[in-house]
Amino acid sequence: MRLFPILLFGLLLISGTSSAQLNLAGLSQGDASTGIKEALSKGLTTAVLNLNKSDGFFKTAYKVLLPPDAQKIETTLRKIGMGAQVDNAILSINRGAEKAVGSAAPIFGKAIREITLTDALGLLKGGNNAITQFFRNKTQQSLIEAFTPAVKSSLDSTSATKYYTDLVNTYNNLPTTMKKANPDLTAYVVGKSVDALFDQISKEEANIRSNPAARGTDMLKKVFGGN
Repeated sequence: MRLFPILLFGLLLISGTSSAQLNLAGLSQGDASTGIKEALSKGLTTAVLNLNKSDGFFKTAYKVLLPPDAQKIETTLRKIGMGAQVDNAILSINRGAEKAVGSAAPIFGKAIREITLTDALGLLKGGNNAITQFFRNKTQQSLIEAFTPAVKSSLDSTSATKYYTDLVNTYNNLPTTMKKANPDLTAYVVGKSVDALFDQISKEEANIRSNPAARGTDMLKKVFGGN
């Protein structure tokens, strides 16, 4: 968790300044850029704190179930008395996701730093999740690629990969199995983890825009106070 203060401090330093003025509450381009980045940083910090803990996925709306292509595996194995093994696999997958999102701060932080002044100018007037959606559209693929090794390592460390592979192999070896199954667990969990992070960031952005009490710094108060 000690990454968060460092990340937030770094984001406050990188925005730069400009004498050019916006017709938006008299904000400079530098203020707009700093405000956008600080809002994203605050959202990311909140997202990681909420998800990077025991049951941050498993006992929330973000609970990761088996991949859709593996649903037939779960149904079949529960019918033959292997429900406990299925439950262990699902729990370990969620523990892997919970652990992996802790590595998101520096990965997302780099992407936040790359937002330009031009990018920032139109976002303050947007809807409740305009900043989050812009950030997602601009960075999602590169974030997925960067996040994948962390998720794979996390799944391995929580034995999720082993439990899941055992389920798939057991299912594929059943005499009644006609179609073999082996969905990519890492890619699936990466997608679920990124979705959860962006959903949390979106909620925090909406809160900053609509709730003055959520604007915890002078810059957020200055930039979002007029919206």
